[in-house]
Amino acid sequence: MAATVTDSGSVRIITEVIPATDSPAAQQASSSRPTAPATSSFQVHSFRRAQPKALGAIHIVTGIIHFCCGIILTVVEHEIPSITVASGVLFWLGLLLLVTGSLLVESGKRENILLVKICCIFSAGIILSTLVATIVHAKTITASLPGCEHNWPHQLREERCFNIDRKTLSNGLNLVFVIFCLLEFCTAVAALTFGYGAIKQHNYRRVVL
Repeated sequence: MAATVTDSGSVRIITEVIPATDSPAAQQASSSRPTAPATSSFQVHSFRRAQPKALGAIHIVTGIIHFCCGIILTVVEHEIPSITVASGVLFWLGLLLLVTGSLLVESGKRENILLVKICCIFSAGIILSTLVATIVHAKTITASLPGCEHNWPHQLREERCFNIDRKTLSNGLNLVFVIFCLLEFCTAVAALTFGYGAIKQHNYRRVVL
């Protein structure tokens, strides 16, 4: 028995094709309750309205950017790392983005409600991680350059501490990361909202012809 799901406005239509060789009793039994594949297909179809492939592509691209920038900043600031580099936020957030993005892209290809549930879990992790990352970047912006903190009134500071361009560049990079975090947060919220709605959509009205 084959089943297809079609959305027409606010009406959800599930069409089931029953072979002619089936007995009337089997037809009656099959029409009395929805089959698991049909329900799962309907739920995944509902989740795909969020365009999971596009959302996953955003996560993958931003994850790669996080990784690349993390490597560059780690090499540049290997002697006295900033808060952003020392926390490793660019690496663990980048890895989480790559994994979540790959799952979202895969969920757009397969009829698997379990994959949608996993995407929801990882999207929730992205939401929490971006909030933590935003705090880390904001802390880096408001803090002084590493090794240039004022510990006592007449402390001798290195010449690089008076380089305004270095601090401006650091603030600019962290501000860009904050914008990325906002984009990732909105993307994860969209995926989680549609995924949760798809999982909860169990009930629908059946019309048997």
